Amino acid sequence: MTISSLNHKVGFAFSAVLFVAASSSTAFAESKAPTEQKATQLDEAIALFNGKDLSGWKIVGGNGQFKVEDGCIVGFGENVKGNTFLRTEKTYTDFELTFEFKFDDWTGNSGLMFRANQKPSDDGNGRVFGYQCEGDNTGRSWTAGIYDEARRGWLFPVKKGGDEEAKKREAFTKQGQKLFKWDDWNTIVVRCEGNHIQTWLNGEKRVDLIDEDKKNDTREGFFGLQVHSGKSCNVRWKNIQLKPIQSTTKGK
Repeated sequence: MTISSLNHKVGFAFSAVLFVAASSSTAFAESKAPTEQKATQLDEAIALFNGKDLSGWKIVGGNGQFKVEDGCIVGFGENVKGNTFLRTEKTYTDFELTFEFKFDDWTGNSGLMFRANQKPSDDGNGRVFGYQCEGDNTGRSWTAGIYDEARRGWLFPVKKGGDEEAKKREAFTKQGQKLFKWDDWNTIVVRCEGNHIQTWLNGEKRVDLIDEDKKNDTREGFFGLQVHSGKSCNVRWKNIQLKPIQSTTKGK
């Protein structure tokens, strides 16, 4: 699916404004495809995964496993202790990322980390933290929602709040149930520019987030594919394509 194919598809759109002391979110009706937003700043697409091996990636965290199979990255494990991530060796700042993923079973939980970092450790295996684009194969259907791993928790939708936030969670779930493909590939787009974060699931906007929490507003980090801790997890990714904005890629 090309980014331009998103232009004629309109769904729910959400925004959230986060503050250091508290967080809140508001919903709005406008939905714009990524190519409508400063498209001239996007560089040519870069394949982060070569379809053959895990060159440019490394495993950190728990005891989950990763392999390459049929041109896909497969994350898997049973009785996984600690969230496990296959992370890029390079770090990135502003970008538009497109990828496809699917679950091979309905028992696990996953996500894609972006602008993520690790806590310092002597063995180089420090705790991964930062933004995560959720992969949710439960009835909650929060796929393409934004979670802050090992820090603030859910940024959108938020779990706390009164009736207004409850309505947003309900709408987000209904949209996710409509869009998510349980037994097929799903396409997600994540776009970050400054503190503006947006996601699309299968052509419809899911999140439009302005993060004003300067303490946790991370502007640079790696990408990471997650095998969540738990009884089991089996998930696949392919066609991981990155378009840097203004050539902001940096080596690490």
